Amino acid sequence: MRYLYTLAMYLATPLLVLRLLARGVRSRPYHWRWPERFGFFDPPGFRGSLWVHAVSVGEVNAAEPLIKALRRDYPNAPLVITTVTPTGTARVQQLFGDSVFHVYLPYDLPYSVGRFLKKIRPRLALIVETEIWPNLYFACRRRGIPLMIVNARLSERSLRGYKPLRGLLRSALRCVRLIAAQSRTDAARYRLLGAAPEQVLVTGNMKFDMPIPDGAVAEGATMRGHWGPRRPVWIAASTHEGEELAVLEAHLQVLKRLPDALLLLAPRHPERFKLVEHTVRSLGFTVATRSLEGVPSVAHQVFVIDAMGQLMPFFAASDLAFVGGSLVPIGGHNVLEPAALSVPVLVGPHTFNFEEITRSLIGEGGAERVADAARLGPAALKLLLDAAARARMGQAAQRVFERERGAVQRVMRLIDALLQE
Repeated sequence: MRYLYTLAMYLATPLLVLRLLARGVRSRPYHWRWPERFGFFDPPGFRGSLWVHAVSVGEVNAAEPLIKALRRDYPNAPLVITTVTPTGTARVQQLFGDSVFHVYLPYDLPYSVGRFLKKIRPRLALIVETEIWPNLYFACRRRGIPLMIVNARLSERSLRGYKPLRGLLRSALRCVRLIAAQSRTDAARYRLLGAAPEQVLVTGNMKFDMPIPDGAVAEGATMRGHWGPRRPVWIAASTHEGEELAVLEAHLQVLKRLPDALLLLAPRHPERFKLVEHTVRSLGFTVATRSLEGVPSVAHQVFVIDAMGQLMPFFAASDLAFVGGSLVPIGGHNVLEPAALSVPVLVGPHTFNFEEITRSLIGEGGAERVADAARLGPAALKLLLDAAARARMGQAAQRVFERERGAVQRVMRLIDALLQE
C-alpha cells in the first residue's frame, strides 16, 4: 500500500506544481520558494532542533503558545517551523521573525523528506492538528526521531475521507509516539483510524491558551472612538466565497433598523481581498479598507480588513462576531478569539472543524447557531438591539474560554518526558 501511495505521489507531482502555478495567479507568494517544497534549501547548520509543523494560519495561531513555551523552557534548542501555505508563512514571520528557522514542508516524496530531515536534524517532531503524511512519518521512525501529534483533531468528514487509506494510515500512526487530542471525540476517531489506545491522550485544545495580544483591547477602544463609540458594530471574520454576499445581505437588513451600523468584513484568504472589496462597492455600500484608510470613519458602512493576523483588535471593537467558514461546508474557524474578548458569537450550520468548542459555547450560552444564510440578518439585528443579551452571551463565552485553558501545560509535560528519554 505504501509503494502504491508513493507512486501516486510521484505521478501527482506535476499536478501539484500546476496547482501552485494556478494559485500563484491570484496570490503571488505561491510562486516563491518552490525548491523548499522538494527539500532543497540551505542547511541552517544546527542539529538537535525542535521542529513544529503547522500547515496554515489557523494551526500557526494554535501553536503560538506552545512555541513560546518551547522557547522559554528550551532556550538553547533551535526551533524549526514548517508551513504549507504562504499565509501560514506570513503569520510565522509576523509572530516570531528571525527567532525561528522557517521552511516549507516538502511534498511527501521519500527523497524530498529525506533531504529535509537531514538538513534540520530534529530532536523532536511536533505535528499540529491533522497532518498525516506516511512517508514523512516512516522517515522519522527510521531515523529515531520521536514524533508527536499535538492539538490533534479529526473531523467525521476527514475520518470518512481517510477510509480508503486506513491500512496505510494505521501503519503511519504507529510511527507516532503520542497523540495529544483536543477532545474525547477526536481521540476516539484517531483510534478508529488505527492509533493504538495507549498512544492517544486527551489534553484539550491549545487554542484556549492563546495570548490576547498586548494592546488589542486598547486599540479596539481607540478605533471605536474614531468611528463613533455608540455605533452598532459587528464583524464577519474569516469568510469564504459564498459567505460575503450572505453577510452583506444580512447587513442590509441591519441597516434598515440601525442606519449607522458598521460591518467589519475580514475575508479568510488574501487573494480574495480585492474581489471582496469590489463586491462590496458594486452593491452600493460606502467602503473603507485596512490597507488604504487604516480605520473606518463615521461615514463608512462596511470596512474590509484586507490584512492578515490583525483580527483581535477588531474583535475587541465589535459588539458581535460572526465566524465564517460555517455558512458553507468549510467546517468553521476559530470561535475562541472573540470568546476570549467576551464578544458574543454567531456561527452557521457547518462547524465540524471546531465541533466540540462550538457545541460548548452554544451550550453555555456564549454563541448561537443560525440554520442558514437567511437567518443571519435577523439574528445579528436581534443581538445588536439587545445590549443585555450581548453582555450575557459575552460573559458566558469568556467563562468557557477561561475554564478550558491549560492544554499547553499538559502538552509540555508530555514533551519534557519524551525529551528526557
